[in-house]
Amino acid sequence: MLWFSSPVPVKTKQIGVTRMVSNVDAAAEELLTWGNHGPKWRAAVDACIAAAEGTGTIENARKAFLAAAKANGMLSGGSA
Repeated sequence: MLWFSSPVPVKTKQIGVTRMVSNVDAAAEELLTWGNHGPKWRAAVDACIAAAEGTGTIENARKAFLAAAKANGMLSGGSA
């Protein structure tokens, strides 16, 4: 499991429920549930794949996932 340095809190379909995404696999899984597939989303997918394949870093995957969460209005609590 490729763990993030700190989890990224994201909104879920259940009102008031936050999911703490703490690793690359969970981030990739979460990205697949989002409807907006813009450039930040694509960058996060690519970063997760790179981290999983060992050609990218876990921290880059976390940063890209955080940016995608912000861009898609999925970040819970305002920052991470």
